[in-house]
Order: sequence, then C-alpha cells, then structure tokens
Amino acid sequence: MSKSKPLAIVAGVAVAAALLGVVSYTATKPASPGASGSSAVAEVSADPSAGVYAELEAYARRDASDKLAAGRADAPVVLIEYADFKCGYCGKFARDTEPVLMKKYVENGTLRIEWRNFPIFGEESEAVARASWAAGQQGRFWQFHKAAYAEGAKEKGFAKDRLAALAEEAGVPDAARFAKDTDGAAAREAVRTDQEQGYSLGATSTPSFLVNGRPIAGAQPLETFTEAIEAAAKAAAAKAAAAKAAAAKEKGKGESPEAGHGTAKPGAGR
Repeated sequence: MSKSKPLAIVAGVAVAAALLGVVSYTATKPASPGASGSSAVAEVSADPSAGVYAELEAYARRDASDKLAAGRADAPVVLIEYADFKCGYCGKFARDTEPVLMKKYVENGTLRIEWRNFPIFGEESEAVARASWAAGQQGRFWQFHKAAYAEGAKEKGFAKDRLAALAEEAGVPDAARFAKDTDGAAAREAVRTDQEQGYSLGATSTPSFLVNGRPIAGAQPLETFTEAIEAAAKAAAAKAAAAKAAAAKEKGKGESPEAGHGTAKPGAGR
C-alpha cells in the first residue's frame, strides 16, 4: 500500500470532522415550540463533486444482510445516518424527512439508508440503541425506529419496561429473545462499532450524515437531502458511464486488426 493513501484518508476524515463538528448542542437539543429544525445549514452545491470526499464513501458497508439498513446494497447512493433515539432533531428527521426519502429514492433503487447507532445522551441512549439492534435481529428494526421516534415517545423515557413496550408495538415476535439480545455482548459490540465510526468522523452531535462521502450536519431541510442525493446519483451515473466507455475502449484495443477478415481457402486463386 502506498503512503499517500492513508494520508488522503486522514485528510478526508479531518475535513469531515471540521464540517460535522460545526454543529453543537443546538443541533441535538429537542426542538423548542415553533422551531423548524437545526440552526446549522450544510452547504449543498449544484456541482456534484463539491464537498465530496471519495475516501469517505468507504464508510458505507453495503452489506445485503445488514438488518439496520434500507434499500438495495448496490444502490448508487448511500446515506449513512448517525443518530440517537433521545435526540429531538433526530426524531424530527425520522418523522418529517426520512419517510419522504424512503418513498422517493429508496423504493426506486436510487438510495440506500444505513443506520448507525450513535448514543450520546447517557445510559438510556445506550439501552435504546441496543434495543433497536435487538429488534433488527428479528427483522423489525425500522418498525422499532418508527415507534421510538413517534411524537412524545422519548419523553416517556427508555427504561426496560418501555423498551419492551416499544418492541411489542414494533411487532417483534419473540419478547424473550429481544430482552436477551438487548443486554447481550453482540448488541454492545455493534453499538460500540457504530459509535467509534461516528467519532472517527468528528461527529459530536446528532443527527450527522454522509451522502456518498459528503458530510451533512444536523436535521437539515428536505431540500438539502434531495439536492445532495440527486447530485450524488448524477455523479455515480457519470462515473459508471465513464467506466463503461473505458472498458469498451480497452476491449477494442485488444481485438486483432485482422479480426473479421476472410481467409482464402486452400487452392483458391489457382
């Protein structure tokens, strides 16, 4: 491996850390009456490559067996979401923006959403993060996600009895397995892995996002995400077309100049 690649990755992560770190507690605190969302605004340019760090695209797992993801593993655009179930703005994004993105982009194969548990509000945050993972093991992560982010859900807290109630609401079939998985080592390890990835990017608040390597901090307006997704899809299509053209050109070079020419039969012309 060349020395330049690790340096490029470090540089990309440093830039992402700077971009994600500009959003402080104002992006994570519960919305006040009349508040419309985060006060921070991420820059989204018409240039599909603006603010994009290719090395950060590798943070997308694209694992078809990932139970905390929605959409095709080979979708051209991956949105990675680092969030906490006790975060007011995460709830706003989950209720107002994510369903639109699911319907508009996930359903047609353009977008994949990969969830990362990023609990930053203490023990209950950790507990509900593990519970969401446990629900996912029974194929009910997104249903649990919806229940936990319902209006007024976080105000009720996430004690053990509440987690059981949320699992029931989400349709988790095996309550005993859910309870065991929630407190198990595998859940703790999965949450720790997600946390470490988020911290490595410099995320200090929730929600934080990567869209094909473009950092977005805070629960931005819907338009911020649609513009970022469409720019990423356009860039992915251009990259795929260029790769196809290059492959065709390479194939053409490999063909013999005489290919397709007839050869004389023995004795012909005599």
